[in-house]
Amino acid sequence: MAEQYSEDTIKTLDWKEHIRLRPGMYIGKLGDGSSRDDGIYILLKEVFDNSIDEYMMGHGKKIDVTITDRQVKIRDYGRGIPLGKLIDVASKMNTGAKYDSKVFKKSVGLNGVGIKAVNALSHKFNIKAFRENEVKEVHFSQGQIVEEFDIQTTDETNGTEVIFIPDQELFGEFHYLSDYVETMLRNYTYLNSGLSIYFNGNRYYSKNGLLDLLEDNMSGEGLYPIIHLKGEDIEMAITHGNQYGEEYYSFANGQHTSQGGTHLLAFREAVAKTIREFYKKDYDVSDIRSSIIAAVSVKIEEPVFESQTKTKLCSKNMIPDGISVRNFILDFVKKSLDNYLHKNPATAEILLRKIQESEKERKAISGIKKLARERAKKVSLHNKKLRDCRVHYNSKHERRSESTIFITEGDSASGSITKSRNVNTQAVFSLKGKPLNTFGLTKKVVYENEEFNLLQAALNIEEGVENIRYNNIVIATDADVDGMHIRLLLITFFLKFFPDVVKQNHLHILQTPLFRVRNKKNTMYCYSDEEKIDAMKKLGKNPEITRFKGLGEISPDEFVHFIGEKIRLEPVLLKRDESTADMLSFYMGKNTPQRQDFIIENLRVEEDLVEQE
Repeated sequence: MAEQYSEDTIKTLDWKEHIRLRPGMYIGKLGDGSSRDDGIYILLKEVFDNSIDEYMMGHGKKIDVTITDRQVKIRDYGRGIPLGKLIDVASKMNTGAKYDSKVFKKSVGLNGVGIKAVNALSHKFNIKAFRENEVKEVHFSQGQIVEEFDIQTTDETNGTEVIFIPDQELFGEFHYLSDYVETMLRNYTYLNSGLSIYFNGNRYYSKNGLLDLLEDNMSGEGLYPIIHLKGEDIEMAITHGNQYGEEYYSFANGQHTSQGGTHLLAFREAVAKTIREFYKKDYDVSDIRSSIIAAVSVKIEEPVFESQTKTKLCSKNMIPDGISVRNFILDFVKKSLDNYLHKNPATAEILLRKIQESEKERKAISGIKKLARERAKKVSLHNKKLRDCRVHYNSKHERRSESTIFITEGDSASGSITKSRNVNTQAVFSLKGKPLNTFGLTKKVVYENEEFNLLQAALNIEEGVENIRYNNIVIATDADVDGMHIRLLLITFFLKFFPDVVKQNHLHILQTPLFRVRNKKNTMYCYSDEEKIDAMKKLGKNPEITRFKGLGEISPDEFVHFIGEKIRLEPVLLKRDESTADMLSFYMGKNTPQRQDFIIENLRVEEDLVEQE
């Protein structure tokens, strides 16, 4: 019999209970720190945004960030939270100064929610405000006051200090990746020229804003000098490279809108329209935007974002002027970019040649693309290569961020994953043998090669990553030489033709155990020799040890442990000082003397290891 729906079933949760029960409403997914959009980075950002707002309003020129183990400390030198309101600001929903547009214009934090979410979702949350030679400090745990200190005198500079440790009950065995934190903080410096951010003692600073962003993030030289244009409430930087696809960095009110929004759509439209009008020719927009690398930043009063995590801008109008975001950006780009191209004919000539080259290549493969699409459609009707899931990343489903596709090699491995996967959020794509080495090839091969054609169709990335069907693309291969080679071949394919898949943190390597150590009572799975030794000690005398030689040897009953809640994913990251072109040339190009030396040196290491065993 169904339960009675009565007055007793209606419950009212207080603020901290609601945040802890529904954390996804406030910070997106929880995660363990292996993805850029995991909740622990949103917690850091929510606190940091308040410090940025202080700087944007002209208060404080540096911010200190320290992360040790799992503890985060952020100290700004702004005005400091008014001492009498410190508890309210940290623990009362919809409380803050951001509702007063005179005090905080065009701020990042808007709703008085972020810092309360950090408080409620942290095992430890200490907040301290320094203001006019006085200091007030309060300690919380899971949103509950643990200790409140009286106001005291101090010699410290005005500002606010927050120390927090995310709650392990919610986030599990999480960890902060320095690369992700560094990228986040660098973006803040690009958008706030003159601000010094110190992360674990290292200073990050930008003098030239988005110009510095492009220079620091480009993997090679641009075809022409970066075009850097600034206006009131808008800044843009643009060039073209030799890579495939389009690469954008978009920001609104200092927030990195990784999923774009109205401002990025308008910017892309404005660039294509202005260039068409400048050259007086109706070029295809794909030829104009092919290989583009650009950044755009706008500032809007009372911006509207898709969610509390603020990764997509939804604002349609510039308040209080009433002009639409689209028209504001169109007007600025048309005037500024058109003027620049008229004043810099050498740049205009290089850009024109690039557009014409893209047009020539597009027309050369247009016939092949049509046949490839038809082939992909036919195959998809009875496609054994793709075992799809129900929830996709380009849907509005609340579990969209969990959508994952495993790329496997061989029937046994794909069979094990298919039988143990979550059919709602996990898909499987099966490769037939080793994929082709695409280094030095043109995009023509993506359509001529059946494996690559079907893979790009499955991922829905032919026109870019905007409509990618899976948030996590996971390479799942054996941990042997052949498996490593397949990983390299797939990474080369993505870096060569779809670099945004890597740059936007969609590509991962599945970590699976190398050993199973068990006795009659317990079983432990180990991902390294060190873990195996520890497991042997814990399980006592003569445990049974199995060395997994391939994914196909792991039964579906066991595999479910490795792709479930405790899945271990290693993100494929590009280091800032690495040139993608040089890296691919070294590892995947012709057998150069440098690579031969590298192989010989490492073979000696392998021989030494064998001798030691």
